[in-house]
Amino acid sequence: MKTNDLYEMTISEASLLLARKEISSVELTKSVIGRIQQVEPKVKGFLHINEVDAIASAERADKRIQSGDFTPMTGIPGVIKDNMCMTGVPTTCASKILENFVPPYTATAVQKLIDSGAVLVGKANMDEFAMGSSTENSAFHPTHNPWDLQRVPGGSSGGSAAIVSAGESLFALGSDTGGSIRQPAAFCGVVGMKPTYGLVSRYGLIAFASSLDQIGPVGKNVMDSAMILNVISGYDPMDSTSLRSLENNNTDYTASITEGVSGMKIGVIKEMFGDWVDAPVSDAVMKAVSQFEDMGATVDWDVSLPSTKYAMAAYYILAPSEASSNLARYDGVKYGYSWDGEGSMWEGMENTRGIGFGPEVKRRIFLGTYALSAGYYDAYYKKAQEVRTLIKSEFEEAFKKYDILVTPTTPTLPFKLGAKLSDPLEMYRSDLCTIPANIAGIPAISLVCGFSEGLPIGLHLMGGALSEEKLLRTAYSFEQATNWHDRTPKI
Repeated sequence: MKTNDLYEMTISEASLLLARKEISSVELTKSVIGRIQQVEPKVKGFLHINEVDAIASAERADKRIQSGDFTPMTGIPGVIKDNMCMTGVPTTCASKILENFVPPYTATAVQKLIDSGAVLVGKANMDEFAMGSSTENSAFHPTHNPWDLQRVPGGSSGGSAAIVSAGESLFALGSDTGGSIRQPAAFCGVVGMKPTYGLVSRYGLIAFASSLDQIGPVGKNVMDSAMILNVISGYDPMDSTSLRSLENNNTDYTASITEGVSGMKIGVIKEMFGDWVDAPVSDAVMKAVSQFEDMGATVDWDVSLPSTKYAMAAYYILAPSEASSNLARYDGVKYGYSWDGEGSMWEGMENTRGIGFGPEVKRRIFLGTYALSAGYYDAYYKKAQEVRTLIKSEFEEAFKKYDILVTPTTPTLPFKLGAKLSDPLEMYRSDLCTIPANIAGIPAISLVCGFSEGLPIGLHLMGGALSEEKLLRTAYSFEQATNWHDRTPKI
């Protein structure tokens, strides 16, 4: 492989060559930067690119490797979604209201990557405050799908997924509130994983909906995702929702990844298939499930979780309600954009938010504030929490019988830019299959299981709480039995 083409490698391939000193991190990072310069004007996946800092980090990584003090992630170039704080680097959440915000601290997951010696090249574009399914809600520019530049990459972590898909980085971090890692991973033909709620610290992740948000990896393949998870997972005393049971946890998610699926029980959730799922998507997922049978797993094709059909309705009460509280801090007083016109303090706050927030953020704040208001709390928010409990209970019962549950990642292929901007409800339906995992707090992963019209299709696997090892093993087994993951966009 030519030095200029090193960006094409996976983490595991690059890590091996770095350890053998056959390549340097500086060479690898320069290859990634060259790729960014080549395709970024078309993809538009970044909000901030730190070339100088990235080369300096790569030089430090090479010194660590030379001294023998390195990890599998040392010297590997990656990006982080722009809702994760990093000291001295702009963190905008793709919003005008935070356009000039530079945090004085670093998110725990990001710091763990830095401590491992990973090279952070920049910050990825996203839907504003992670609210959206197409990365068209960014206040700065939309991101384009590398497989078809006229289509969306998904969202809200569309920048992260598009960057990895286009070879502008070997990996990325995203955040997932209702499918925001997995849905763009499916649209962009990469692997995206939402860990169990509490497995990865949320400290330094700018909140959208605190009981649902979770940081996770975006990689070129399943092994890479496991390697990233090894670094970012674990207990964090700075996060009150971090799982205390992980305090002395040193799980290696790559250790059992090659053990196969023979003897596993896999269930197909029938409520996640229907006329609302495009035929090419449904067909590809069904063929993928048949592959598991060929590999020795037992498949139940007719698993019913009846409450999951209410997950989207519950989500669009719960998430906006939490958002209306979390985003109240953006008042133009403490940080971020502040309206400087004449008027009272209240007028100042109103105009700050009116100008600083985009239409989708405002829509969700209105919805959440209404659901929490006197007279409506019991009818909406309380009822949604009751539905959440039902969904969680159904998953817990299902995982007593099955190791893995399967759905499509998305009901459709990637849609054209602008196609759903005028119909928010149609946009929200993009997350129908992914939302239940967030509601239940369980881990889930999306990987490529086919193509239609030259566009990737995502296979969505879910496991019980803290079953990441089993989930990754299942995904890896499918990946190794097929070659869908070997395809890359011609851009």
